[in-house]
Amino acid sequence: MNRLSLAFVAAAALVGCGGPKQFGSLCTDDPAPPQCGMACDPAAANSCGAGFHCTPDGACDAQCTVGGTECGAGYACTADGFCQNTDTPMNGPDANCPAINFTPMPVTPSIGLVLDQSGSMAGTDISPTRYGAMRDALVGTTGVVTELETKAYFGSELYTCNGTNLALTTVPRALNNAAAIRTSIDSKAPAANTPTAAAIDAMVASYAATPPPAGSPPVIVLATDGAPNSCDQNKTQAQYNADSEAAAKAAYQAGIPLYVLAINAGNTTHFQNLANNGQGWQPGQPNVPYYPVSSAAQLKQAFDTIISGVISCDLTLTSSIDDAAAMNGTVIVNGMTLTYGTDWTLVNGNIIRLLGGACTALKSTPNPMVSASFPCGSVIF
Repeated sequence: MNRLSLAFVAAAALVGCGGPKQFGSLCTDDPAPPQCGMACDPAAANSCGAGFHCTPDGACDAQCTVGGTECGAGYACTADGFCQNTDTPMNGPDANCPAINFTPMPVTPSIGLVLDQSGSMAGTDISPTRYGAMRDALVGTTGVVTELETKAYFGSELYTCNGTNLALTTVPRALNNAAAIRTSIDSKAPAANTPTAAAIDAMVASYAATPPPAGSPPVIVLATDGAPNSCDQNKTQAQYNADSEAAAKAAYQAGIPLYVLAINAGNTTHFQNLANNGQGWQPGQPNVPYYPVSSAAQLKQAFDTIISGVISCDLTLTSSIDDAAAMNGTVIVNGMTLTYGTDWTLVNGNIIRLLGGACTALKSTPNPMVSASFPCGSVIF
């Protein structure tokens, strides 16, 4: 599975220097620059364009203009609109303070669950039924949505047919959404056909109509138990397969990777193609995983693997750390100081990646406390 990184945006606060000087914002001017308040990705460099930076809450802002006087004596404006002490090299480590502390703030993914409600989901080859096992794996007492509802914007879409029309039962994406999704699943029973292509298209359309919050990566998780068809039954099986595979490819091209969970489904070629198309596979590459399941335990494990993989343990910093100095940093999760190389490592200069038990602790705690501190000279602006 291509792992999607759950990013954390770190806001740096210089300490030990008699307190940081406070600066205003160009966005309080009247009129304010047009970039002010535009949605942006805090984890992506230059997502606001020249002269502006992205705040931790996902809005473009600037303290100053390059060459301007907004910062006052002893300060100059950086290319991304921050006031910086002119005693500090504009592109080098800060040597004025004993440490630079970071307070990570989580950016959560948006996960759209596309769930098969067709008649075959009433099958009892998985106890109590395929539909019931899917429900328990998602929103039961130990279901993955129940356990991770504070970590992602979960939404759901049950799909089947009402006569010749597509029938969807939807729950909009939100945090703490397990109860709403549970109510939705419990309100329906398996019936009718499996219009998978139309259901995928509908979830992609819902992302377009209601985009995720800034910096929240969108994902689709499809769970289905059989070959796709439609509500009007006017095509061959090969055409239905091709339509679903095309819908998965269109989702990926729209920036929404799709993961496939196949419940006691026999057509492995189709589901492999569906997974490959949903994750941008190219000829010559290894097939991407999809998840065939034939028991309640396997079904729960597959959901856990897919969704826990989306919710990762990468913490992205607004500044880069000198690789040689990373081991001198201090990273604390829930009051426990972590060991460099065992519990965490530095990736690409600006990502703290938690490992092993530290990663588990981050995912399993609804509101984890995470902090990181690096000595002066180790942070590169």
